[in-house]
Amino acid sequence: MRVLVVDDDRLVCQSLKTILEANAGIRVVGLGYDGDDAVTLCTQLQPDVLLMDIRMEPTSGLAACERILQQRPDMRILFLTTFLDDEYIVRALRLGAKGYILKQNFESIIPALKAVCMGQNVFGDEIMLKLPSLLHSKEPQDLAAHGISDKEAAIVKLVAQGLSNREIADTLYLSEGTVRNYISVILEKLQLRDRTQLAVFYLSRPGQGDGVFACK
Repeated sequence: MRVLVVDDDRLVCQSLKTILEANAGIRVVGLGYDGDDAVTLCTQLQPDVLLMDIRMEPTSGLAACERILQQRPDMRILFLTTFLDDEYIVRALRLGAKGYILKQNFESIIPALKAVCMGQNVFGDEIMLKLPSLLHSKEPQDLAAHGISDKEAAIVKLVAQGLSNREIADTLYLSEGTVRNYISVILEKLQLRDRTQLAVFYLSRPGQGDGVFACK
C-alpha cells in the first residue's frame, strides 16, 4: 500500500512515516505539510491512500480534499486529526473522504488505512456515536421515497459495507456492468456524487451501522 502523509507538524509526519513503514506492506511515498502539498503530491505520486490532517495553514485539509476529489474522484482520503468537531466531520464526509479518525487513537491508524485501501468507510468510535445525529435529517431517510427499488436498496447496503462492484455482482448474481449501471442510477436518484456519499447517506439512517469499520 502506497501512502501519502500530510500534516503541518513535521515531527508528526516523520513519526507517522516511522510507524507506518514498520508495518510490512505499507510504504510512505511522500510527506507534505499543508493542503497545497497534498494536491501537488497526489498528482505526482498517485498514492493508494492519502492520510491527512484537517487544520493546516495556509490551505486546510478540507480545501485540499475538495480539490483532489475533483481531479481524482476515486482517491481514498483518510483524515487523521485531533479535532472532534461536528462541522469538520460533516464537511469531510460530504466532500467524499473515506474516513475520519483521531490522532489520539494511534493504534487504529494502520487498521484504518488497510480498511480504507480496501474501499471501506472508516470512523473512530467517537465519530460513529455522532454520525446519526450529525447526518440524518429530522425524519429518517426512506429509500423508497426517493424511488429506490428493493434491488437498488440491496446494492446501496452493500456499497455502505465497502464491497466492490465485483463483490456486489457476485453476491447478487448480477454482472459487474449491471451493478455499475445500478449505482449510476441510484446516485442520480439520490442526487449524490459518489460511493462514499452514498454510504454516508445510508449510514445516516437510524440503525444502519452494520458493515462499517469502526476504529477503537
